[in-house]
Amino acid sequence: MWRSAGLAGDAQAETKEEFVKVRRRDLERLTTEVMQLRDFLPKIVNGDILGTFQKLDAIESSLEKKEEEIEQLRMDCEHFRARLETAQADCMREKKEKLELRQQLNEAKQQLLQQAEYCTEMGAAVCTLLWGVSSNEEAVKSILGGSKAVKFFTITAQTMESFVKSLSEDMKQQDLDSEENQFVLALAGIVTNVAALACGREFLVTSSRELLDTMMHLLGDMKPGLCNKFKVLMLMSLYNVSINLKGLKYISESPGFIPLLWWLLNDPDSEVCLHALRLLQSVLLEPEVLARAGAEVRETLPFQRILALAQSRHAELQALAKELLEDLKVIEYEA
Repeated sequence: MWRSAGLAGDAQAETKEEFVKVRRRDLERLTTEVMQLRDFLPKIVNGDILGTFQKLDAIESSLEKKEEEIEQLRMDCEHFRARLETAQADCMREKKEKLELRQQLNEAKQQLLQQAEYCTEMGAAVCTLLWGVSSNEEAVKSILGGSKAVKFFTITAQTMESFVKSLSEDMKQQDLDSEENQFVLALAGIVTNVAALACGREFLVTSSRELLDTMMHLLGDMKPGLCNKFKVLMLMSLYNVSINLKGLKYISESPGFIPLLWWLLNDPDSEVCLHALRLLQSVLLEPEVLARAGAEVRETLPFQRILALAQSRHAELQALAKELLEDLKVIEYEA
């Protein structure tokens, strides 16, 4: 009986724990509030909270996209940084290479300058010696008989032209003691001595016309009063060549030859004028040449300049100018 009574008490206790006593009025109010929440909650959730969640989702999506863009930019940045470092390394290497090349170039220029100076000194020395030797007829024949004679006179023309081109525009007088000046003077002297011989004149007219053309061209290019000794040697060479009839024809028929003589007659140096008059006299005293050039000579002859030269204090120039005036009178009479 006692045990049964105990079980019944336990069941009653459990029943009391499962139920709560609520007053009807409170229950009705609670029920009303629940019904109201059921009506309004969807509106609140759907209107504000869901809208907020949607915005949040959009923001999160945008944030993820931005993070992806930032990551891509970071990767691009790393890529460009790597390229920049490579480019900088290449630039430094190229700078180093250029510096080395510049040093090598400077060394090469210095070596070239030294070689040029050596060649000029050697050329001046050798040609000065050859100038002296060329006064011997047998030596000249030996030179012209060699296989390098034509090449020598071709190089002579090129060297003379290069020398004249190197003269500065504002140069007042040439350094007569310079190796370059001595070099070209020696070359011009050799040509003069070669042309002084009949075999030399024939060789120059037949095999070295380029040299004759170059000398006439240079005489027209050089300013009055500049490199007078060089001019005189070239004029002496042309005069010697003019002793050969074929040579005189070739020189006198060169374009601009007569105006060149008038240009040279106005040079302030007496020696230049003297040898220009000699060359003019060669033209006037050769009937065959004068027949072709006579009209141009008579029409353009600087008669007043020749009269002035006939009053020169330079005795040889004065005598030659007077002699030329007499020749002109005879030519005019015969014409």
